[in-house]
Amino acid sequence: MPENNETQSLAVVAGEVLKRMVLAVQEYSLLSLRSLANVVTPPQYWGDTLEQMDLIGVGSLPIIVAASLSIGAVLVLNTASQFQRFGMTSLTGDAVALALVRELGPTITALLVAGRNASGMASELGSMVVTEQVDAMRALGTDPIRKLMTPRVVATILVLPLLVAVADFVGLVGGFVVAHFTLRLGAVQFWTRAVKALEFGDLVQGMVKPLVFAFIVATVGCFQGLRVRGGTQGVGRATTSAVVISSVMVLVSDLFLAKLLLYIFQK
Repeated sequence: MPENNETQSLAVVAGEVLKRMVLAVQEYSLLSLRSLANVVTPPQYWGDTLEQMDLIGVGSLPIIVAASLSIGAVLVLNTASQFQRFGMTSLTGDAVALALVRELGPTITALLVAGRNASGMASELGSMVVTEQVDAMRALGTDPIRKLMTPRVVATILVLPLLVAVADFVGLVGGFVVAHFTLRLGAVQFWTRAVKALEFGDLVQGMVKPLVFAFIVATVGCFQGLRVRGGTQGVGRATTSAVVISSVMVLVSDLFLAKLLLYIFQK
């Protein structure tokens, strides 16, 4: 009998956990769709969107530049010995360009933005929920999703591709600097190979992924902030969850996007 009771209790607990997960996914999906639908219906808070673009884009620029410069340099350092072994140092520009534009640029930029801005969105909106500012907005007839979430989602979608473009260029610059001093590659040789290595499909991959990643980062951050429960401790949990969930979703979605885009452009 005790074993049967324990089995039943475990089944009940597992069922409750599954229900909460399904409910969370449902709430997240509905909230995300509402945030996009608000773009085409009035009122629209473009002033808030521009402010968020400044906070997300300009605010993230220093860390994007520093990280991308290091990534480009590390790519060359790790591949230099292999290229020298086979006498193919001229392919350095190809390798750096393809790696940055296809994968590392969009993914690393999205993860950095998630760490900086998804956490910020979750903590900011969570604090507003805890201090009942969101309830006050509803009482005054203002839709908090339209006022708080939609500008952040739109701003992230508009800004992240630009940050990725900056990251790609800065990464190539870092790769060129290291290639010049370690492999003695000239500027013309490196940049000509880097540009010629990129095809239209590579550029599409590099620009489509940031759009999806931006949507994930912004919606997860806002969703975690708006569903805060339990006071200031809940804000801390929501901030951590926003970073972890958005980062994992970015990496998982990158797998499926890479497979889909490679299938489309390599046919």
